[in-house]
Amino acid sequence: MAKLPAVSYSDVIKALSKAGFVYAPKRGKGSHIAMYKVYDEGKTRLVIIPRKKNIPKGTLLSILRQAGLSKEEFLELLK
Repeated sequence: MAKLPAVSYSDVIKALSKAGFVYAPKRGKGSHIAMYKVYDEGKTRLVIIPRKKNIPKGTLLSILRQAGLSKEEFLELLK
């Protein structure tokens, strides 16, 4: 099992962008950023990311769950 590193919100945004997520300006407000991805079946995944220098591990796991990514896939995207 891969161990997640400490990451900032900008690292998460870069990784999710590589996975095909796009910034949703009207959804994120204040201290949070929203990104979404539309799939071929018409389904949409919305991910909310807090603007924090270091995102807590539990919050990062929740973001990965929302995005439908495994830890290993996320670590590949961080490279």
